[in-house]
Amino acid sequence: MSGEFATGSSSVSAPSRWPLSQALMRLSTALVVLAALAVGVTGAVRYGVTFWLYRGFSAPNVPATVPVRVPGGTRIVRVVPATTEEILVKSSALGGWADPVYVVLPPGYAQHPRIRYPVLYLLHGTPGEPLNFFNVGDLIPTYEVLVAEGRVQPMILVVPSGAKNFFTDTEWANGVRPQSAWETFVARDLVRTIDARYRTIRSGRSRGIAGLSEGGYGALNIGFHHLGEFSLLESWSGYMEAENIPAIFGKQAGLLRYNSPADQLPLVAPSLRSDHVFVWLYDGTDDPLLSQSRLFATQLARFGVSSLFQAVHGHHSWALWRSMLSRSLIVASEHLGHG
Repeated sequence: MSGEFATGSSSVSAPSRWPLSQALMRLSTALVVLAALAVGVTGAVRYGVTFWLYRGFSAPNVPATVPVRVPGGTRIVRVVPATTEEILVKSSALGGWADPVYVVLPPGYAQHPRIRYPVLYLLHGTPGEPLNFFNVGDLIPTYEVLVAEGRVQPMILVVPSGAKNFFTDTEWANGVRPQSAWETFVARDLVRTIDARYRTIRSGRSRGIAGLSEGGYGALNIGFHHLGEFSLLESWSGYMEAENIPAIFGKQAGLLRYNSPADQLPLVAPSLRSDHVFVWLYDGTDDPLLSQSRLFATQLARFGVSSLFQAVHGHHSWALWRSMLSRSLIVASEHLGHG
């Protein structure tokens, strides 16, 4: 066959040869087009995956060193890596469900076996997952740099999953359905597991809980229901009134009130004061939840609960939460017991 295509001399084979050659040319062209389309589709898919992972932000990047101000100038300090582990926490409150949990151990954790650390629990929003804090929120680089700069003291960060799948809404609350006690999972099963497995300071004064959006609501709700368990509550663009979700709260007015931090504040304020709990919350100036946060901050002050509220330029978005992450970690470091 190759001789025929090479010479083109056979009068017998020529009539059948040209249609075949044209067919091959068409096939080659089609393959080139398909390849180009495939490359385009692959590129589009990669872009979509990358955008979904990082929400349009750059991938996390940790500098090797940072400049630190010292008397008379600056000093270059090495950024020591933190260690991140993924563990499964089996919870009877969730019917034996093994919840995926990410634990960030501070720089130097393995090198200092006698040191115990405070713990900050971080709750994601919905739809969402723990990895959002890492891929989108830039948690690890921000934390490592703050520790290197001496602006944050080392602490353990714990990021649980708040649902059994990405799109399920649990509100981090104890739902009316069986095996859906997410609040109990966090305050009891998760805290006990972390205290047993890692070198934590096993005291409420060294334990904080924070979250964004639904996670901010969850942090306040869990903190108000488990007095003495956490000495720091942080709400990042959270809300203070339970959403009327029948699948979670069963259309029960009493359950909605019980799971609304704004309604529970007058009841728990004396304990918050005696336990020296600090509440820090912020909201974007363009966030519909801003008025709710302002009112709640006014009520905290009225009841004498130690707190700070900030209205920050921005929307209900990761752009705001990323920009405030350093401040959030610094506040946690300042208000958690470190020994």
